[in-house]
Formats: sequence, C-alpha cells, structure tokens
Amino acid sequence: MAPFMVSTTGDSALSVADTDDYMSMTVPEPASTTCRPKTSFQRRARQKREAESRAHPPSKAELVHQAELNRDEALNTALPVTSKGFQMMTKLGFKVGTALGKEGNEHARKEPLGVLVKEGRAGLGMEDERKRKFRDEVTSGGGGQGAKKRETEGEFRERQAGKSIQRRAEDLCWGAMRVLEGFGCEDRAGGEEVDGKDRKAKQAAKKPTAHINVLWRALLWDRVEKEKETRMRYDLHQSLWRDPACDGQDDEEQDIKVWGTEEEEFEAEDRELDEFKSLEPAERLERMVVYLRQEYKYCFWCKFRYADGMMEGCPGISEDEHS
Repeated sequence: MAPFMVSTTGDSALSVADTDDYMSMTVPEPASTTCRPKTSFQRRARQKREAESRAHPPSKAELVHQAELNRDEALNTALPVTSKGFQMMTKLGFKVGTALGKEGNEHARKEPLGVLVKEGRAGLGMEDERKRKFRDEVTSGGGGQGAKKRETEGEFRERQAGKSIQRRAEDLCWGAMRVLEGFGCEDRAGGEEVDGKDRKAKQAAKKPTAHINVLWRALLWDRVEKEKETRMRYDLHQSLWRDPACDGQDDEEQDIKVWGTEEEEFEAEDRELDEFKSLEPAERLERMVVYLRQEYKYCFWCKFRYADGMMEGCPGISEDEHS
C-alpha cells in the first residue's frame, strides 16, 4: 500500500515526512564552560585566604575610611555617558566641555558645584568662626587679650618637672610629720601619766589643738577628719535600722548619736596651721628637718638618731649633700 500523501496543488504541497516531528526534537547543548579542575594546593590556598578574611574583619575605623574613599571617588567621577541623565541633557543640546544654558555666556559654569561633606556636629558657620579666631591669634602674635600662650616643648618639660618636684616634696613632708609624731609620742610616754579620771584631758591630748606642734599638726587633723567621717557613716547607717520601740520617742537622741555633741567637736579654724600650709612644700620640709636635728638629733636623710648634737658622720642638712 502506498504511503498516505496530502494532495495539494502548487508549492505548498508537503508530505508528512517533511513536517517537524515534535517527538524527535533535540535541544542543542550549551557550549562547554567547564574549566580545568583546581589542584589541592590551589584549594588549600583559597580556603586559607577565606579563613584569614573571616578571622580578621575590618575595624570600624577602616570601614569609615573605606566609605570616605568610595564617596570621594564617586564625587570625582564624571557623569557616565550611559546614564539616563546624560542622555536627556544630550537631547537638549548639551555637549561635553560646554556649559549649560544660553551660548556665549562667558561666566557660565562648566563644572558642577563641589560637595563639601560636613563631618562634625557643629552648626553652620562654626568652622568659619574657628578660622577667624585662629587668624586673630596669628595676626596678634599671641599677645592679644584672651590669646592663649603656646608653650614650647622645653617649657612643657620644665613645667612637668616642677610638678613632679612639688609632689615629691609634699610626700616627704608627710613622711617628716610621721617621724615628728613618733618622737612626740615618745615624749608624752616618758612624761607624767595623765590621771585616769580626767577624761577630758585625755581627749584634748588626742585632738589637733593649738598645743600640738604646728609642724605635724596637719597629720592629726587629717587623721581625725577621716576617723570622724568613718564614724558618722557608720552611725548614720546604724540609725537607719531603728528599733520599732523608739518610734514614739523624740528624734533628738538619734541626732546626738549620729552627729555627736558639742563637747566632741573641736576648733574648725586654725590660722597658724593655715599659714604653715600656705608655705611651699620645700620650705615646710626644711623647717621639719631643722627641728628634728635641733630637738631630737635626728637626720631625716640619714634616717638615724645621733648621740650628741655634733651629729658626726652626717654629710649635711640638705638632701643634695647626702646624694
């Protein structure tokens, strides 16, 4: 039996064999994009680089710096030709290297306005005010009213050295006061004993009053103030835990317990001590050293008490003589 044919006339006659068979359609495979496989050394190197990048993330300062670089690069880059804005300006007659607007204008701007990034939090005009003050200081030569005097490196070192000497002299003064206090306690212990019934005399001996030598009176003042503050804090803390049975009583007893009585207070002013404190630490230390040598035959620098007033073997009265 002959194969079935579609009887048509003209060039449009087609046979079944010429029609596309959708069952036999083939899709062309894409071009091979496979590359050569990486070696184990290359894989380890890549993994090492990735591990290092994860282990050392950029710091905040580095991120800020990178953002600033990207911003400056973007601001300094001209408008690309492929951008929509450039194409719109080209249709309106813009040409690269020419200005916008009417032709023949000599003062027309050919470059866009520059962008000044404001990084600080100061208000507008603050930077101009700072520049004006700086110009005033420079033009006045540092001698104008209110101008700050800029010290040199040598002056700064000299000032710091002076402060260090002052602190050391102050520390030596406290050490000399402790030595004087020790000798003063020995003198009181060697004298007549105070009657046990006379409590006020005992309390007066412990207080930094005028009968204490002014050379080491500040040490007792400092100690008494610290003890008083500690006691007040303790008593105030204890007074907060009041007994419920005392709720109906007057608060006067509680105030006396916390703040003390007038008999326990001592002089709030000591002009003689204030005058002594107003002296320079070096002068105060010199007075203490001389007093120790005259009264107790003790050299503060040798840390030794001699048998007689000649103090044989002591180099001198100053620290430099002992060095």
